[in-house]
Amino acid sequence: MPKLPIYLDYNATTPCDPRVVDVMLPYFTEIFGNAASRSHAFGWTAEEAVDHAREQVARLIGAEPKEIVFTSGATEADNLALKGVFEMYSSKGNHIITTETEHKAVLDTCKHLEKKGASVTYLKVNNEGEIDLKELEAAITPQTILVAIMYANNEIGIVHPIKEISAIAKKHGILMMTDATQAVGKIPVNVDRDGIDLLALSAHKIYGPKGVGALYVRRKSPRVKVTAQMDGGGHERGMRSGTLNVPGIVGLGKACELCMEEMEAEAKRLAVLRDKLEKALLELEEAYVNGSTQHRLPHVSNLSFKYVEGEGLMMGFNREIAVSSGAACTSASLEASYVLKALGLGDDLAHASLRFSLGRFTTEEEIDYTIQAVTAAVKKLRDMSPLWEMFKDGIDMNTITWEHH
Repeated sequence: MPKLPIYLDYNATTPCDPRVVDVMLPYFTEIFGNAASRSHAFGWTAEEAVDHAREQVARLIGAEPKEIVFTSGATEADNLALKGVFEMYSSKGNHIITTETEHKAVLDTCKHLEKKGASVTYLKVNNEGEIDLKELEAAITPQTILVAIMYANNEIGIVHPIKEISAIAKKHGILMMTDATQAVGKIPVNVDRDGIDLLALSAHKIYGPKGVGALYVRRKSPRVKVTAQMDGGGHERGMRSGTLNVPGIVGLGKACELCMEEMEAEAKRLAVLRDKLEKALLELEEAYVNGSTQHRLPHVSNLSFKYVEGEGLMMGFNREIAVSSGAACTSASLEASYVLKALGLGDDLAHASLRFSLGRFTTEEEIDYTIQAVTAAVKKLRDMSPLWEMFKDGIDMNTITWEHH
């Protein structure tokens, strides 16, 4: 019997690794200097720690330390990249290309920029969550200044072909930005190999602390510039003013170092556990995987259980097992997942979906328990469902005319 509750919502956030906490602790008390205080030893020590973390973050994504701009998280990094490029390159054009299935940090920022005069193309995806590269290239206009496509989707785990996407952008002299929050530290990401000009990441998705992240900004071939979104002390080479969160940055750096060392083995272990969970749950009738199973993160599975309502399903085991029905940032909404709807799922199936995201501390015992608990909950709900009874009687639901009251 595993220790309850079981946590399988690692895409929402991850626990801070104890090794990360250990390196952060002195920076709250003994080493508390302001990294911008360059006139005394307290500041120098803090600055050295920030420089070390900058190297650790850069190493994980194949960047140079000076290309790392520390932020409060990926949402701020996304905002800085999109708004910063839009303002800096306004003389070249106002057109941005993204996808319908981006995280809200990108979609809402694009909506904001549309009110400021931006023209945004939202590429559709197919039933596996993939974009059509020909549609991407056809959407490019002389006014296009940025292609912004996430590395891996937070809900279904699909990994987009970033190298091919950036090659198209480069061919037309357009900047390529990616929200890599779910990919960095989970699968190999390299800004040079992948042709990325701007990249957002967050510490709390990779066993670091909440409230700190980074934006990678390419310095050569091409040299990318973004307009700062906050005025102040000119920190981070003038791109992000504000006193640096030294303990958080130290934690982010250590989290990146650990991912660098353990990512390959961790990904293999989690893929085995994820596949075991998925295979067992797909033995239930009318259960489906959402999104591509070929190009996806090794620790994510998004499943739909037809004739079961997702919220009701979760209530059957959410005191014991933590999963989600979509992105954590939209979990307060009763709307069906816009990502699943973009894949072509109807409201009923989108509402009957669960996202399982495994992580560093997931055990096989926990997976075995989850298989039993979810299977039992699905069967129990279906036993009470008139729709399930009709389905089992062979009635085609699509032939029924429902009356609305």
